[in-house]
Amino acid sequence: MKVMVIGAGGREHALAWKLAASPRVQCVFVAPGNAGSAGEDGVVNVAASGVEQWLDFARSEGVGLTVVGPEAPLAAGVVDAFRAAGLRIFGPTAAAAQLESSKAYAKAFMQRHGIPTARYAVFDDPQAAHRYVDEAGVPIVVKADGLAAGKGVVVATDLAQAHAAIDQFLVGRTLGNAGARVVIEGFLEGEEASFIVMVGAGQALALATSQDHKRLRDGDLGPNTGGMGAYSPAPVITPQLHARVMREVIAPAVQGLAAEGTPFTGFLYAGLMIGADGTPQVLEFNCRLGDPETQPILMRLKSDLVELIELALDGGLDQAQAQWDRRVALGVVMAAAGYPEAPRSGDPIDGLPAPDADCRVFHAGTALAAERVITAGGRVLCVTALGDTIRAAQRRAYETVDRIHFEGAQFRRDIGHRAAGRTGARGAA
Repeated sequence: MKVMVIGAGGREHALAWKLAASPRVQCVFVAPGNAGSAGEDGVVNVAASGVEQWLDFARSEGVGLTVVGPEAPLAAGVVDAFRAAGLRIFGPTAAAAQLESSKAYAKAFMQRHGIPTARYAVFDDPQAAHRYVDEAGVPIVVKADGLAAGKGVVVATDLAQAHAAIDQFLVGRTLGNAGARVVIEGFLEGEEASFIVMVGAGQALALATSQDHKRLRDGDLGPNTGGMGAYSPAPVITPQLHARVMREVIAPAVQGLAAEGTPFTGFLYAGLMIGADGTPQVLEFNCRLGDPETQPILMRLKSDLVELIELALDGGLDQAQAQWDRRVALGVVMAAAGYPEAPRSGDPIDGLPAPDADCRVFHAGTALAAERVITAGGRVLCVTALGDTIRAAQRRAYETVDRIHFEGAQFRRDIGHRAAGRTGARGAA
């Protein structure tokens, strides 16, 4: 079978690597991919971009399965186009993907279906938004309604920050149409976790739990980013809480989408805030795998990913059982100079190691120039390692990070700090 992965980031590199490991796969095409995917056995980067080019390529090459990585192609209707052409593709339709592409839609959906989330209000008028913030007080969260590549969320700890975010989105239109409407939410306290499931035919299969680190600097300080590292499993998700999330979040979401005429197929990601009393609330839904959560999750996955995807497409997830490496996987993102505001590209990358079974460097913002790997985006690499404990995985990952160099590299030294502070922080599902 020929498989195509749509996207260019670290998530897509990891997907291509894992899909190529299936004995049923002849070749994995990545459109457009990066310098890392270009170096994987059985993986070929292709220059196709946009729905029509992806569709034409899949037809001409006889691609038997396409997996969509990022959110923008889903919102653009790539799944709708492939399905109309009779081609197999794993991901939600544009209508179902509104759960991510519109935060206002998602909040109203959660309210309709009793999914726990923070109180909220939606505004397109700046003055009304300013008045609401003054009345509600801080801390408060201001979100651009549309897709903003991780740049559309401001957690305001004082009124000046909140008002500045409103002006930035609604008046300055710094995010264009994505920020033409804002969702203002109550601030939730607790510990975040990423809960990702595979969905098909109304059935859901939970993947391994994980936890992302959004802030740029150690100690969860600095601006929000697309994610500076992640680890799996997340000890905050106990077996009891796992069952509760499946019951109170995942099941009503899957059933609600189907009931509203937009049945979901693909990876469904619930970003959770776990309160001090263990109550989960949904911060956001994503309609694809997280990045960088994908890298540690797929490092731990022992099952054939192609088989799991086909079970989802064929309505067999209720019979599926994913197998996981019992060890912890931890990924450290190395970001470019100037990230997240103005990342610099073109810096040569030195010290990239050969991959081994327990440590891999997944590329995100990289390219090849005169046979050298150079930076070509904000988040450049995700160094991902396995270890018997969270601390062992940390040691292995950071040993590798310290051997890699590019000018102005930014990375956190404390990925996994929450898990490391818990007792018994060993691997699990």
